[in-house]
Amino acid sequence: MELRRARPEELPALGELTVAAYADFTLGPDDPYLDRLRDTASRDAQGELWVAVEGDELLGCVTWCPPGSPWRELAAGHEGEFRMLAVAPHARGRGAGAALAARCEERAREHGATAMVLSSLPQMTHAHRVYGALGYRRDPARDWDPAPGVHLIAFVKELA
Repeated sequence: MELRRARPEELPALGELTVAAYADFTLGPDDPYLDRLRDTASRDAQGELWVAVEGDELLGCVTWCPPGSPWRELAAGHEGEFRMLAVAPHARGRGAGAALAARCEERAREHGATAMVLSSLPQMTHAHRVYGALGYRRDPARDWDPAPGVHLIAFVKELA
C-alpha cells in the first residue's frame, strides 16, 4: 500500500469513494452533505488530501487539516486534525484507514502538534474501533452539534 497526496485526475473518483464510504450515514441521494463529501478539490486546496492506493486501485482518502485550514473544526493551536477519513467499501479491513490516520499524525508532528483531535458520528462504530486501536480516546467534553440533528463525538490522542 502506498500513501501519497491525491492527484488532480483522481479527485472526482475520490469524491465518489468518500460518498460511498459515508453512504450508511447520510440521508440518501438528496442529502446536502454529499456535495461537501464530493468536494475533494476544495479539501485538497485548503488542506491536504491523502490517498491510500495499491497499484491503480484507490483504497481510501483523508483530509489533513493543517494550521490555518478552514477545514479544522476542533483543533487548538497545539493540535492536529483530520476529517472525512473514507475507505472504499470493497477495501475495508485492509488497513487503509489506519494507515491514513497514521499519516495525518505524522503531518501533525511535522507541524509541531502535540495531540490529534477528530470528530465522528456516534454511529461510526467501525471507525471508532480503528481510532481506539491507534490510541485515541473519547473526549466527551468536546462533543458538539455542527447542525440541527447532527451530533458529533470527539476523540483525542497525545502525540509522542
